[in-house]
Amino acid sequence: MRAARGAALLLVLWLVLLLSGLVAGYALSARVESMQGNGVARAMVAQEAARAGIEYAASRLLDPDPARRWVADGRSYRFALDGIAIDVAVRDEAGKIDLNAASFDLLQAFFEALGEPRAAATRLAAAVVDWRDADSLGQPAGSAEDADYAAAGLDGGAKDAPFDTVSELAQVLGMRPALQAAAAPHLTVYGGRALPDAGLADAVVRKTLGLSTQAAPVDPAAPPAPGSGTYSIESRARLADGRSARWSVVLRMGSSGLPGSTYTTLHWAAGEP
Repeated sequence: MRAARGAALLLVLWLVLLLSGLVAGYALSARVESMQGNGVARAMVAQEAARAGIEYAASRLLDPDPARRWVADGRSYRFALDGIAIDVAVRDEAGKIDLNAASFDLLQAFFEALGEPRAAATRLAAAVVDWRDADSLGQPAGSAEDADYAAAGLDGGAKDAPFDTVSELAQVLGMRPALQAAAAPHLTVYGGRALPDAGLADAVVRKTLGLSTQAAPVDPAAPPAPGSGTYSIESRARLADGRSARWSVVLRMGSSGLPGSTYTTLHWAAGEP
């Protein structure tokens, strides 16, 4: 009888131990899921705060009061929204080099301004022109047509059509990822100008144009000059816990045709914080 009671007690103890382990495992799983859910929620808060920065920038670009209107020259505007730090930079697309409108000479000067040797800059400029032109004739400065892509072991060949996005530059013959990343902030496909507006250009584009990399001093009290209406906006939001988010967009001011719209979105993408 005593042996049976001892066995029963031992069994009960094992059951208690097993149930305790199950409860502890459940509690740990619930804790992990709660932390993950909170992390996702905080990430969404950061994303929406960065999106709010875009909307606020659009409203300031359209502000009829020149004293309140933002200047689209790449400067940072910092403000807080419900305790969240937001940093927004706006640049007029007219101050960038248009991949579809820039001449061979301008493209060559641009790649040189980025630090490429003259010979490499010449080949890259020719490759950009061959990518966007409709014919299959290689540029005198260096051919980059279908046969040249095939010889380099690349599929697809030249597009023979205008660039749809700046990111397409990565597919051009001879383009390196690091160079494409360095070039992208200074390029556009929305400017439509053979030459960028020097007054709106950054230091690299000004160097490309043969100008001083330092823009002329601007009277802070002077109202901002009228822009082209097409702007790239980068908005970063950082929460108190360090979580952050970034959005990069290109907006064309003016109704998109939807009721109440004040701009048309040309490009919208999330980026690395």
